[in-house]
Amino acid sequence: MREVDLRGTDLNLLVVLQALLDERNVTRAAHRLGMSQPAASRALARLRALFSDSLLVDGPGGYVLSARAEGARPALRRILADVGDMLEANRFYPATATGRIRLLMPDLQAVVLAPRLLARLAGEAPLLDLDIIAPGVNPIEALEHGAADAMVALIDEAPAGIRRRRLYDEELVTLMRAHHPALAGDLTLDRFLALEHIVVSVTGVGSAPVDEALAQMGRTRRVRLRVPNFFAAVEIAARSDLVMTLPSSLARAAADMRRFVSLPPPLDLERVTMSLAWHVRQQDAPRHRWLRRAVVAAAMDMPSVAGARG
Repeated sequence: MREVDLRGTDLNLLVVLQALLDERNVTRAAHRLGMSQPAASRALARLRALFSDSLLVDGPGGYVLSARAEGARPALRRILADVGDMLEANRFYPATATGRIRLLMPDLQAVVLAPRLLARLAGEAPLLDLDIIAPGVNPIEALEHGAADAMVALIDEAPAGIRRRRLYDEELVTLMRAHHPALAGDLTLDRFLALEHIVVSVTGVGSAPVDEALAQMGRTRRVRLRVPNFFAAVEIAARSDLVMTLPSSLARAAADMRRFVSLPPPLDLERVTMSLAWHVRQQDAPRHRWLRRAVVAAAMDMPSVAGARG
C-alpha cells in the first residue's frame, strides 16, 4: 500500500470538502463554514487538484457528486468524526464524567478531608467515585506508575517528575488519653521526654519532626511504638499511657471521641505543610486540573484552614 505524504497537505480542506459534498452548493457551504464564497471556490479548486477529480460536477439544477466524491463520503465522515472524538477526549465535563478518582492519603487525614471532597463531588461530579488508598512504602512510585491520580500527605521533597501544591499549614500537638498521669502537672520538656511515644510512620522510613527538633537540641525521646496508620495509633493511645504528636486537624478528629486531651508540645516545632502531589504527565489533563481544584477547595473548607484564612 502506497504511503501518502501528508506534510504538504492542508487537512483543513477536508472540513471544507464535507460541507461542499453535503450542501452541493459553494455558496451554502461557505455560509455553513463562516467563510466567503470566493474562499470556498478557491478551496474547491485546491480539493480538485488534491484529489485529481472534479468532485462536484454540473447536473440538473446544480452540482451533483462525482463517483469519486460519492465513494469518499463515508470515509470522510468517519475520519472527521474520529478526529472530533479524539479532540473531545481532551475535554472534561464534571457533571457527566464517570469512573473513579484514586487518592493516596493517610487514614486519619482521609477522615478530615474526604467528607469535604465527597461533598464537592456530589455537587460538581455526581457520577465520579472516590478510592482512598493507603500510601504504602513507595507512594511516589504509585504516582509514577499511574496507580493513583494524586497524593495528599506531608511531603518534604518531591523528586523529578512530581509536582506538588501546598494545601495548608498546621501546628503539631501532643495527644494523650484523658486521665493520663502526665496531666497531673505541666507538660515540661523533661516530663515529655520521660513519656513513651507512638510514631505514625506511613512509609516506615524517615524521622519524625519531633525527633528532628530534639536532635538539634541534643535530646532524644523513647519511641516505644511505630505504627503505619493513625487509627491504630489513636486506639493504642486511648488504651495506654503512650502519647503521640501529630497535626492539629488530625488530633481534633481523634479528640471527637472525647477520650483525649490535646496539649502544645513543650518544644519549638515548625508548622507542617500538607501538600497535594501528582505526576507531571497529569499537569495539563483537564480531568486532573479539575481534580486538583476540587481537592484544594475541599482543603480550604476545613475549619482550621478557613479560620486561618479569615
